[in-house]
Amino acid sequence: MLEGRRIVLGVSGGVSAYKSAYLARRLIERGAAVRTVMTAAANKFLGPQTLAAVTGVAPVTAFFGTEDESPHTNLAKWAEIVVIAPATASTISRIASGLSEDVLTATVLATTAPVLLAPAMHTEMWEHPATQRNIETLIDDGHRIVGPDTGALAGGDSGVGRLTEPEGIIEEIEGVFRGDLDGWRVLVTAGGTREAIDPVRFISNRSSGKMGTAVAAEAARRGATVTLVTTVPDLAAPGVEVVGVESAAQMAEAVWSRVQKIDVAVLAAAVADFRPADSREEKLRRSDGLPEVHLESTPDILAGLAAAEDRPFLVGFAAETGSLAGAVVKAKQKGVDLLIGNDVSKEGSGFGSDTNEVTLITPDGEQERWPLLSKTEVASRLWDHISSVRTLGGSH
Repeated sequence: MLEGRRIVLGVSGGVSAYKSAYLARRLIERGAAVRTVMTAAANKFLGPQTLAAVTGVAPVTAFFGTEDESPHTNLAKWAEIVVIAPATASTISRIASGLSEDVLTATVLATTAPVLLAPAMHTEMWEHPATQRNIETLIDDGHRIVGPDTGALAGGDSGVGRLTEPEGIIEEIEGVFRGDLDGWRVLVTAGGTREAIDPVRFISNRSSGKMGTAVAAEAARRGATVTLVTTVPDLAAPGVEVVGVESAAQMAEAVWSRVQKIDVAVLAAAVADFRPADSREEKLRRSDGLPEVHLESTPDILAGLAAAEDRPFLVGFAAETGSLAGAVVKAKQKGVDLLIGNDVSKEGSGFGSDTNEVTLITPDGEQERWPLLSKTEVASRLWDHISSVRTLGGSH
């Protein structure tokens, strides 16, 4: 569930800050990437070097004095979730008031990711009307709260206000991610198909399969049951069911046979439009002279899926060179719910790159252009969009 997740762990100045190092360790053991940010008071309870040693990245402790020109906004953009453990009464108050006087609260103010706070303080502080008003404000703002628990507190006291144990916090973090696409059945295609000329040669394209693989991995991380039909099965992420294929016909069969079992289909594969009409059973040889290769159309997987009875929510991809006019036409004609167009002739947006610059196109021609992003980020934003549109508009 946390494999590959990007988690910012904020530490504020309470005695239970020592548990933050263990929390960071447990998150990393579960496959998450963890970066940390500390308040000045937190430095009095937990040495920054401890978190640096655990995570492999030095914690952010101040706005200035580093090579990072904007540490809080960069953390905010990087995060898939911001977790504050412990969250003291002081930090809770500042966040509820929208203050950004320290790098931790500024990160919270700058992020669009979910924020999870784990309060820790003495009982009297927790029960004070001001703290309870602040908690209500945070919840109204969409933030999540875990704890506090009841138990031993600092100074020999006991009562409500104890920091929830790291395993309990991790369960809450997993719940944030699990709830997004939990219960969805997703099919994704990836890679370029190969259409045999003879047992040695084939017609194909330059697709690496990275974009489709990233889309499948992101859906799995967000709780969906994912089937990836791909020509590059070795790239698949853990937790994804992989169906390895080679040709367009094989991919079509794998996709169409599952149409009744899926809620969303994202067809990111670069499927060959043509194949040799007569694939040779033996290798063609130069000594036999120049061969003639006659082509025929391959199955139109996207159109076939769009025409299926009770079809899934359907997302197609269109790789273009130069203008996206062809992608706009395809969005209108193919019966998709959404088309993702990209100009593969652009630097950083071509086949095999780790980045992509895409435009979302609806059947009525509306377009939303995204900047150059990593393919992982494109996948994340795409599922955000699909989740929003499918929830509002229903599914087929």
